[in-house]
Amino acid sequence: MITCYVRYVIDPKKVKEFEEYAKMWIPLVQKFGGQHNGYYLPSEGANNIALALFTFENLSAYEDYRVKSLDDADCMKAFDFANEVDCIVSYERSFFRPILG
Repeated sequence: MITCYVRYVIDPKKVKEFEEYAKMWIPLVQKFGGQHNGYYLPSEGANNIALALFTFENLSAYEDYRVKSLDDADCMKAFDFANEVDCIVSYERSFFRPILG
């Protein structure tokens, strides 16, 4: 199991647009076999940082999702929406493996 942690720098004036973008991706990750653990929007502290966490069986399954997402109409719609509203300044991905009891 591998969890992808995405840290977004967002435009603080476009949190609602980013939220709409985030809601597009939750079912898309699930469509490709992942488990979405949610998006997290700014609350207290920095007003321009958002997070996402989602899990796949392994890194290979994640990479397969990434390739397939580039040919999926709904994924392209989400990508296009983010570009149109320009709510994401930058993002970075990190991958984690759990230690379970």
